[in-house]
Amino acid sequence: MVNRLTDDSGVQFSHGSHVYLDYVNFNPEIENVGAWVLSILRTSVKECGVKEVHAHCEIFDGVESPPGFAAIVLIDESHVTAHCYSEKGWLAIDAFTCGAHDPNDLADAIHAKLIAGCEKLKLMNRNVVKRFLYDDISQNKE
Repeated sequence: MVNRLTDDSGVQFSHGSHVYLDYVNFNPEIENVGAWVLSILRTSVKECGVKEVHAHCEIFDGVESPPGFAAIVLIDESHVTAHCYSEKGWLAIDAFTCGAHDPNDLADAIHAKLIAGCEKLKLMNRNVVKRFLYDDISQNKE
């Protein structure tokens, strides 16, 4: 069996995009930083006109998992998440949409709020990946 990435024309389409942001120097002088980041995610989702379905933040105390947190906002088009290794000062954000909204708008809104609250925060990488790829042949199959 051959795994073909495109048809003979080489044309690909996507139904979604996923934006990844990787930061260092994430050491805000804010109490309950996980809740703060979750509020940034939720506010950004609302400001971008995306429908929130559920939100949660889990704090890791360093006993069973490395210290930090994971936060998620489920949206009707997929999700927005944050994951932090607090001892290392690392923060990873991702925004994935597969509908009418552009995850770059979400990433921009989140980034602006993060840098406003964390003076030394440094963006190390921003990557956009097309998701739900298809070609014109597979889209027309019944």
